[in-house]
Amino acid sequence: MSEDTLTTRAATVWPTFQAYDPRAVIDILVALGFVETACYADEAGVIQHAQLDWPEGGGVMLGSHKPAGPFTQQPGTSAAYVVTTDVDAVLTRARAAGAVVPDAPVEQDYGSREVGLRDPEGNQWTFGTYPGEPLRS
Repeated sequence: MSEDTLTTRAATVWPTFQAYDPRAVIDILVALGFVETACYADEAGVIQHAQLDWPEGGGVMLGSHKPAGPFTQQPGTSAAYVVTTDVDAVLTRARAAGAVVPDAPVEQDYGSREVGLRDPEGNQWTFGTYPGEPLRS
């Protein structure tokens, strides 16, 4: 391939994070449009792993906060950008779910239309139309 060839790529990077109450985070993300593909809890009901897919591509993985774990993360400190073709639909679903969101999406200088919000634990979510630039290979 020449240097100027542009290629598209499948979503293979999955943001992961931990939550004090993963069920609350899962529920709001499902309300926003994610699909709960898998959710594994132990006998005590502690969510060890959940996978939520975004219908337009990609997804996130999360589980209960494990402060002594080898890859522990402080809940509420993550941020993710989710590409969507319908920001207004996400905004409508967010409001219906009781999320605090701005009055209108923001039009960015780089061409994206975006809306941002926080989940119940404080993680930042931005839903926008900017799909990233094509990969030059």
